[in-house]
Amino acid sequence: MKGEWRTLSLEEAGVKLIDCDHRTPPVAQAGYPYVAIPQLRGGRIDLSDARRITVEDFVEWTRKARPIPHDVVLSRRCNPGETAFVPPGVEFALGQNLVLLRADGTKIYPPYLRWLVRGPEWWEQVRKFLNVGAVFNSLKCADVPKFKLRIPPLPEQRVIAHILGTLDDKIELNRRMSETLEQMARALFKSWFVDFLPVRAKMEGRWQRGQSLPGLPAHLYDLFPDRLVDSELGEIPEGWRVARLGDALAELVSGGRPKGGAAVEGVPSIGAENVIGLGKYDFSKEKYVPREFFEELQRKGAAVRPGDVLLYKDGALIGRKSFFDCGFPHPECAVNEHVFILRCKRLYWQRYLFFWLDQDWMTQEIISLNSNSAQPGINQEGVRSLPFLIAPDPVVEAFDRLAKPLTDRLFRGCLESRTLAALRDALLPRLISGKLRLKDAERLLKERGL
Repeated sequence: MKGEWRTLSLEEAGVKLIDCDHRTPPVAQAGYPYVAIPQLRGGRIDLSDARRITVEDFVEWTRKARPIPHDVVLSRRCNPGETAFVPPGVEFALGQNLVLLRADGTKIYPPYLRWLVRGPEWWEQVRKFLNVGAVFNSLKCADVPKFKLRIPPLPEQRVIAHILGTLDDKIELNRRMSETLEQMARALFKSWFVDFLPVRAKMEGRWQRGQSLPGLPAHLYDLFPDRLVDSELGEIPEGWRVARLGDALAELVSGGRPKGGAAVEGVPSIGAENVIGLGKYDFSKEKYVPREFFEELQRKGAAVRPGDVLLYKDGALIGRKSFFDCGFPHPECAVNEHVFILRCKRLYWQRYLFFWLDQDWMTQEIISLNSNSAQPGINQEGVRSLPFLIAPDPVVEAFDRLAKPLTDRLFRGCLESRTLAALRDALLPRLISGKLRLKDAERLLKERGL
C-alpha cells in the first residue's frame, strides 16, 4: 500500500494557488463577511466576528478570488502556514495576506486537501520556505506550489477524508448545539431579569394562576410580583432591590504565579487566553503550575471549583469573563494572578451572576473600573462596588433549575468535543503518512458510535 503513495509538489498534484486582492474594502454595517487572518481558527473559518462589506464590494473583491467549497484558505503572514477549509454554503471575501488553494481533483480529492495541509509534512515545508522578516515571517505565493507532500491514491484519500471529517463534523455539531443552548439560557435570563416579562405578563393580564406561557411554567406564578417600581437601574419588579455586588459575594479571590513562572507540565492554569465566555476554552494556549503551588492555591480558595465565575482583571482584556462547571475545562485547574474568582453566598446564584456580569452594559461598567492608568486594571473594591440586582431567592433558584440542564448539556458537549479533537489530532498525522491502517481507524470510529 505504501508503495502506491507518491511525493508530489502541490503544483504537480493539481493544486492551484489563487491570490487575494491586495486592497482592503471599507467596513459596512451589514453585508457579506470579509475574512482576515483572525478568522482562521482550528482549521475552520469563524465568521462570528468577521467585518462586513457591501454587496458591491463583495462582487469587486471576489472577481479575482471567490472561495468555493473545499478550497483551503492559507495565511501567508503573521501565522504563515495556518489554514482553514471552505465549507459548502458559505460565501465571503478574502482578506489581505490570505490565498486560496484549490485542488482540481485529478490527483487530490478536494475534501482531502484540508487534512493534507495540517500534517507534519506540511509544516516541514512551511519551515523550509519561510521568509523570516524583521516584523513578520511570511510565505511567498511563488513558493507555496513548490511544497512537496506525500499523496496517497484517491480511494484512500476519500476514506481518510471521511474518517477525519466525521470527527470534525461531530465537533462542529457540538459547537452549534452549545451555541443554541447558550442562547436559550441567555434568553431565559433576559426574559426574567432584564425585560421582566413574567411581571409584565401579570400586569397585563396575560398570565393567570394555573396557566403556563412560553418560558413561564404555571407553578412559578406566585414568585413574581405584578408591579414594577423605579430604581437607580430603571424599573424593576416590586420587592426586588438594587445592591452592590459585594453584598452577594462570599469570596472574591485572585490566583497567583509560582516562582520561576509557568511550568512545562502540572496543573492547568487559566489566564487571559482561556477566559473567553461560557464553555469556551483555548486548550492550545494552556499553561501550567506545579502541583505543590496548586495545592497552595487550593488552601487559599484560589483554585477553580464547579460553578465558579472568572473575571479577567487587567491588561487590554479587562472584563472578559467565563463560567465553568461539570469538570470543564479540567477536573482541576488554577487561575493566574490576572484572574478574579467570584463566588456568591449561595451556589445557585452563580449562573445568574455570570449572565448578569456578561450583559454589554455591565461589561462597560467593569471596564470603567480601571484604576491604573499605566497598566489597565481593576481591583477588588471596584468589583464589589458594581451594581447588582437582588431578586428573591426563590426566583433565582427557579431560574437556576431551568438554566442548569442547558449549561450542563453544553459542558458535556464541550468535554466530548475535546475527546474527539484529541482523537482527530492523533489520527491525522498517522493517516496522512500511511502509518495507520484505514481499517483500524474505521474500527476506532465504530467503537465510538461514529
